[in-house]
Amino acid sequence: MSSKSRNVLKALAVILVILAVVMQLEIIIIPALIAYKFWLAIIGFALLLFASR
Repeated sequence: MSSKSRNVLKALAVILVILAVVMQLEIIIIPALIAYKFWLAIIGFALLLFASR
């Protein structure tokens, strides 16, 4: 995996986790994603784990 794709995966992971946290704090509310806050965080951490290998 190239360095560029690792950086893209890490950035996507950070964005997903920040989105989940902001939705938990009710600063931003996206009705379609409310039920998936937990899974957004899990996918973000999994992407970070995958990119750091």
